[in-house]
Amino acid sequence: MNKSLADLKIVIVGLGLIGGSIARGLSNKKSNKESNQKLCREIVAVGRNEKILQQAFDDGIITGYATDVAQACVDADLVIIAVPSLTVEKVLQELKSAIAETTVVTDAASVKGAIIESVSRVYGEVPENFVPGHPIAGSENSGYSASLKDLYKGKKVILTPLDHTSQSAVSLVQMLWESLGSEVIKMSVADHDQVLAATSHLPHLLAYALVDTLSQQGQSEEIFRYAAGGFRDFTRIASSDPQMWHDIFMLNGDATIEVLDEYMTDLSRLRTAMQNRDSDELMTTFKRAKKSRDKFLEHFPRAEK
Repeated sequence: MNKSLADLKIVIVGLGLIGGSIARGLSNKKSNKESNQKLCREIVAVGRNEKILQQAFDDGIITGYATDVAQACVDADLVIIAVPSLTVEKVLQELKSAIAETTVVTDAASVKGAIIESVSRVYGEVPENFVPGHPIAGSENSGYSASLKDLYKGKKVILTPLDHTSQSAVSLVQMLWESLGSEVIKMSVADHDQVLAATSHLPHLLAYALVDTLSQQGQSEEIFRYAAGGFRDFTRIASSDPQMWHDIFMLNGDATIEVLDEYMTDLSRLRTAMQNRDSDELMTTFKRAKKSRDKFLEHFPRAEK
């Protein structure tokens, strides 16, 4: 497929934060400075809430919409699945008889191994035009109303193509994300799920757990009233979409448990250090952690923003 984005009909299944931000980014970008055309020929959204779809149409960020996946995708060049992870398989089933063999399909799910398994169950194998993807961008807010035209600007997008994945399909998906200002990197499915379990999934689990623990205490209102900035910063992500994170932990639980077990071991070690008033152990841990994070910020200064 040697098409530019300007030639394409792009279908976005799911118009929440992720899908809505893709649509806003595509509709905001111009193919050239003097043109009023969107970056692609058509942007069609699929969702269950027709009121939101109509709002997106009225906002001018999509050129059409449907509540039926098959209807919207009949002549699609590129389909982006941006629904909760446990819903992806249902969308794939609806796509199966509706799209051409040349249609490129990608997803935005935070778990890749389970998605590959879903694709294999539906199609019998992973089609060469399916490109697994995951934008490392988001917000504690959810839904179309939270979508942003520049959500992906300066952010990383991970693609996890398989050995037989079409290079032209990968190039098309990469071109899409780069047009939104993202940096595209590639890694294996297994590496993706392990890395994200440590850097994204575990932190969300801890934030949910801490807020839930404190909220069930008898004086929870007093505790929250006097919470400082550190509490607000650490627990911000506990405002994220519960359904999305439920799906992620259902699908990537094993990898998350591995890093969770390591974390619990370290917490137990720190508990013992506090109990024994072990000043050296505490200071060594804190200095090592500070050094690691400072080094991280030297290499990735944007991470602090």
